[in-house]
Amino acid sequence: MKIILTHEVSGLGAAGDVVDVRDGYARNYLVPRGFAMRWTKGGEKDVEQIRRARKIREIATIEQANEVKSRLEGLNVRLSTRAGEAGRLFGSVTPADIASAIKAAGGPDVDKRRIELGTPIKTLGAHQVSVRLHADVAAKFGVEVVAA
Repeated sequence: MKIILTHEVSGLGAAGDVVDVRDGYARNYLVPRGFAMRWTKGGEKDVEQIRRARKIREIATIEQANEVKSRLEGLNVRLSTRAGEAGRLFGSVTPADIASAIKAAGGPDVDKRRIELGTPIKTLGAHQVSVRLHADVAAKFGVEVVAA
């Protein structure tokens, strides 16, 4: 099935790319979650608009990405959230929570869709987080989750 990606999907492509995927993957995962839309002749016109929006959000050069990477890696990010007595969180920490904590700590604006969590953060303590800044540049830094 031919689809148009509306968001970046790891291992598949970036927003505005037209890709071929298996029918079930598109119907059951990508389209319902809003990561893609079915390819049509009319939808082809939307591709250019999606690419322009991506270009505005995207870090253009590797030098800019390395600069943002150095700022992120030197940052102490603390996130306070509600937790039980055993150190387990009520819910989990989302990429949106991490993006707002980075901004609150004085860091750069980071798109929540670029934040990659290895496993869901559901406990207190220090956790490693990766941010994909550019196709060739990823920043890894620590996030400390403390009880509110």
